[in-house]
Amino acid sequence: MSQPIHISIIYNEPTIETNKGREFAIDAGVDHGPSGVWVSAAKADGKIDLSEVGVIEEKEDIQTALRTLGYETSIFNMSDDLDRFLGYIKAIQPEVIFNMVESLGDNAIHEMHVAGIYELLGIAYTGSGPWTLGTCLNKARTKEIMLHNGIPTAEFMLVEDPSHLTAENFRLSFPIIVKPSAEDASVGIDNKSIVNTFSELKERVEFIISKFQEAALVEEYIEGRELNVAVIGNDPPLVMPISEIDFSGLPADYPKIVTYDAKWMDGTKEFEGTKGICPAPLPADVEHEVKAVALRAYKLMGCRDYARVDIRLSKTMKPYVLEVNPNPDLSNDAGYFRSARTYGMTYADAIGRIVGYAVERRREKKK
Repeated sequence: MSQPIHISIIYNEPTIETNKGREFAIDAGVDHGPSGVWVSAAKADGKIDLSEVGVIEEKEDIQTALRTLGYETSIFNMSDDLDRFLGYIKAIQPEVIFNMVESLGDNAIHEMHVAGIYELLGIAYTGSGPWTLGTCLNKARTKEIMLHNGIPTAEFMLVEDPSHLTAENFRLSFPIIVKPSAEDASVGIDNKSIVNTFSELKERVEFIISKFQEAALVEEYIEGRELNVAVIGNDPPLVMPISEIDFSGLPADYPKIVTYDAKWMDGTKEFEGTKGICPAPLPADVEHEVKAVALRAYKLMGCRDYARVDIRLSKTMKPYVLEVNPNPDLSNDAGYFRSARTYGMTYADAIGRIVGYAVERRREKKK
């Protein structure tokens, strides 16, 4: 009887607020425990961001699904200690890695470098490779690639120095949305992200550059609806039913965008006022066009196994790609699985498909 394949689930160590500032939970002596404990603590005193709790829920959900499917599993929490990580790999010698890592040492650009380590070690892993992870994190470069290849995305400019931004050289049309250029998970997006005058634009750009120490992405705001398109697989990829973010629950004076609070901060007006709907109510021809655009973006950016393509649908029903997320949230209640369930997959079905692609790559490599 053959031994079950060992899948190592590697995820980011959560951080918490302490009297020394923000620290990794492991360094602060905090036991992860079940995700429910973290959720309760977050709601009790606000010290644990729900975006941090989410990764605990996600790795629990994935482990449960993999065990249901008959895989042997282990879990490793990635902090900023590479020696500890390499020691774990040497000791466990996993056959496949389920990669959930989005940063190293709180630096998002290292997401691609961690995948590069898997490559150098010759270990099969789920999801996209280093180039895709790194390029998709660079929102401006992704938009350049898409525009060059005829995929619609909002007109934009990258501002590295606020002093170079003048009313005379500004050619975009208001309203404008301003974001950090190299963050994900709606980091840096709030109710002040949309600006309507040049003075507001200047102030917001200065804020983003100062706070995040990176260039500001300045792009024309697309009035309309927000859609999430979940894609799974490789040959060929499957575009699942489109999900829509319903903003109708937001106060009338709030912008109709997915802010950080809307995505992560349970109990806020933004979180309570934005709900996912799947399938999105769209005319058949619009649905077909949105799916076609998302699939082109998925393939163009080199996505593998799974990804989510976020799209704004203008009032004239034209889709514009906001970004390509090659490593979206895979927890059971995430938007990605709202689409999978609407398609007809169980959570375990979808996780089984994703890990199955990596298992197959391992088999091919061993031939």
